[in-house]
Amino acid sequence: MEQFDWGSELPTLHGRRVNLRWLTQDDAPEVFAVFGDPEVVRFWSSPPFPDVAAAVALIDQVQDLFKTRRLYQWGICSPETGKVLGTCTLFNVNAAHRRAEIGFAVARANWGTGLGAEAVALLIGFAFATLDLHRLEADVDPQNARSLRLLERQGFQREGYLRERWHLPGKVYDAVYLGLLAHEWKRA
Repeated sequence: MEQFDWGSELPTLHGRRVNLRWLTQDDAPEVFAVFGDPEVVRFWSSPPFPDVAAAVALIDQVQDLFKTRRLYQWGICSPETGKVLGTCTLFNVNAAHRRAEIGFAVARANWGTGLGAEAVALLIGFAFATLDLHRLEADVDPQNARSLRLLERQGFQREGYLRERWHLPGKVYDAVYLGLLAHEWKRA
């Protein structure tokens, strides 16, 4: 990870139909539209955002954690409009062991379009090719079939089942743990 010059913000990653870019406070309404939707966060580890102020706070947190290199969260954006359609994240980055976890969320209007898969592929490419990570991990609710399919199509393999991993008001959730190694990604 030493070879990448971070600068003051994340680089923009360009795809065919989506770009991953630095989130700013101007994106708060679109971030709220994603994380305020109960269907989008149904399998998330926290409840839906109650208001735009929660999105503002998230963007502040994302920028602060970037400064300490503990979390890298991009907005998934339309190349034409720049509008945020979701987010893609590398977190729990461990430079010593060359691994990180990934997460993603896409606005419901864009489900089933392949935009999430393209965004995740960009993120994986950056993690392995630019950051020189060796391993990526994902923690997914076993009922979240869409996310499991997306990750498995990217080459992730199921490695474990964690019972009662997440506790939200009135409900306890299990998790499927998945992993992808750099040499597996290169083959794909």
